[in-house]
Amino acid sequence: MARAIRFNDRTNLTSGISRLGQRMNRQGTVKEQAHDGDTVIVSAVGDIGVRLLGIDTAEVSFRFPGTTGFVGMEDPRWKSFLADPFAKKWPEFSTELPAGLVKSLKGRLRENASQNHHRHARAAEMALEREIVSDVKVMQKTIETFQMFMVFGYEIMDGFGRFLCFINRNQPDRNKPAPRPLSYNERLLKLGQACPYFIWPNVNPWRKQDSVLKAVPDPKGMKRQALLDRSLGRVRRDVAAARAAHHGIFHATDPLQLEPFELRFLSRRTPPSRWVIDLNADDGVLLRPEHYYRIPNSEDRLFVSPEHVPLFVERGWKREASA
Repeated sequence: MARAIRFNDRTNLTSGISRLGQRMNRQGTVKEQAHDGDTVIVSAVGDIGVRLLGIDTAEVSFRFPGTTGFVGMEDPRWKSFLADPFAKKWPEFSTELPAGLVKSLKGRLRENASQNHHRHARAAEMALEREIVSDVKVMQKTIETFQMFMVFGYEIMDGFGRFLCFINRNQPDRNKPAPRPLSYNERLLKLGQACPYFIWPNVNPWRKQDSVLKAVPDPKGMKRQALLDRSLGRVRRDVAAARAAHHGIFHATDPLQLEPFELRFLSRRTPPSRWVIDLNADDGVLLRPEHYYRIPNSEDRLFVSPEHVPLFVERGWKREASA
C-alpha cells in the first residue's frame, strides 16, 4: 500500500491522502465526522512511516551524491564515493568543511566503508525485526492483531511524513503477560545496533516543563542534570556498556566507520547544521555544528537545531565563536 503521507522532492511539500474516519465498525458520515467548522475526523489512506527518536541506524539506502534517487548501499558507486568522499570528481560542498572535521572523517574511513555501512544497516534492520516478532509471540497476537504504542516528541512528524516517536508493543498492563520491555528505540541502543542521536527538544529529559523555553536546560550543571535524568542516564550507560562489550556498531575489528548522519551530510554535500552540547561538560557552550566530532562518544552529544539556539542563548548559553 502506498504511503498516506509523503514528501515531494520537486515541490518540497509534504502531503497526504485521507478519508472520513471510522464510526464504530463502519465508515462515518459527513455529519458525524465534521466535528465543527474547523475540525474533521479522518483516517489515513495508506501506510504511515515511523522514525524512531533518539537513535540513528546505518542507512540501507540514501540519495547518491549529485542525484535525486535513493541508491542501495550495496551499489558499487557507494564504494567509490565512501573510499574518498572529498575527491574532486564529486560535487562540491555548499560550504567547505573545516580541516579538523575532514581529518576526523578521513581517519575513520577505509576502502570497505560502503560494505561496512551496508553490513551494519542490515544488522540493525534484522535486530528490529527480531524484537517485533518476539513481541508478537509474547503478546499472543497475530501480525493482523498486534498493536504498537507510540509516544511522540516535541515534533510529531518529520519532513518525510514520518511520525517521530518512541515505540513499543502495546501492553496496557505493565506486568502482563510479561514485564513491559524497553521501547524499540532503547532496545536497539542497548544491543549496540544504533547510534544515539539525541536532538533537543524531541529527546528532551526536561520535557515536564510547561513551555519549550522553560525546558531549556540550565547552562550551569549540565553534566549533573544529564546524569540525574533516569531515562537518559540509563540509555547512556547502556550505550557505554555496548561499546565496552564490542557489540554491534562497536565491533572490535569492524566497527561502524561512518555515523549515519555523517553519511547523509557527505552525500548531500552540505555541512552539519545542528549545534551540539557536551553532556559531560559544565561550560554552558553550544559547540558549532561542524565541531560535533570533538565529543568522541555519540551518547554524550545533545544536538540543538538552529531555530532553537536563540532559546538557549536567552537562557544563558554561549555560542562557540567561529574559527
